[in-house]
Amino acid sequence: MRIIFMGTPEFAVPVLEALVEAGHDVVAAYSQPPRAGGRRGKALTPSPVHAGAEALGIEVRTPLSFRKDPEALPAFEALAADVAVVAAYGLILPQAVLDAPKHGCLNVHGSLLPRWRGAAPIQRAILAGDAETGVGIMQMEAGLDTGPVRLFETTPIGDYDTTGILTNRLSQIGARLMRTVLADLDTYPAVPQPEEGVTYAAKIDKAEARLDFSKSAANVNRQVRAFNPAPGAFFEFQGERIKVLTANILTDAEYRTDFPSTPGLVIGDQLAIGCGTGAIRPDIVQRAGRGVMTSRELLNGLDIPEGTQL
Repeated sequence: MRIIFMGTPEFAVPVLEALVEAGHDVVAAYSQPPRAGGRRGKALTPSPVHAGAEALGIEVRTPLSFRKDPEALPAFEALAADVAVVAAYGLILPQAVLDAPKHGCLNVHGSLLPRWRGAAPIQRAILAGDAETGVGIMQMEAGLDTGPVRLFETTPIGDYDTTGILTNRLSQIGARLMRTVLADLDTYPAVPQPEEGVTYAAKIDKAEARLDFSKSAANVNRQVRAFNPAPGAFFEFQGERIKVLTANILTDAEYRTDFPSTPGLVIGDQLAIGCGTGAIRPDIVQRAGRGVMTSRELLNGLDIPEGTQL
């Protein structure tokens, strides 16, 4: 098939690669424009899809907007694609774009629709404590992830799954499902989403990454997992922000039950931290401007004594 690909982050790259491996003619890849990167923010860094498409010899286009750029839509229509495949593109597509390809636009969405429509379905599923999630191949329409679904697959959310781990798994599943659907569209008709069970996955606000020790240890651990790798869950000590990349929920036997489990209070000398109920212990952490380290390595260079209120 003659395909336009539209995606931006690493999540989308396996989908693009699967299309090429299946022998489809990917006539162009659309991605968000390169962003400022590097320590001083001066060098422009292309997105993972941008870099991946160029490596595959595919033309890359990076319009700022289909609505504001008068040349973007005609150029898109001129490609005369059979279908557009969309995976975390990050820009709203007007109806004229959705209608341009012969078979419309197919989206790889990282949730079990209608649960977690929107920008951050993977993080929201982990934060909510969902037991499972999945990927759906959705026929796009004007509404926010409201389109009918052609094919989906579920996967459990493990106790140690982070957003990074789950994103990698879901992208591989999505690539396989998209390849299956495109092999025979008639075999996988678009089925309307259920009217019940709709939830919305709002974009992540960086302020949400501050660990809330008033919640249960299980909820705090979900924060850690949901915001790994980005933006990184954190607590502050003496004005310094310390990211927590992984943590363990402690049982009663693993911390001193005679010491009050006050939310945010450091218990013992191994950085156990009291929560609303129970306690957690950060395992892998990162100080500002430094490399990743274990909590024991952190304590070797930074004294956070028992009784400290975080």
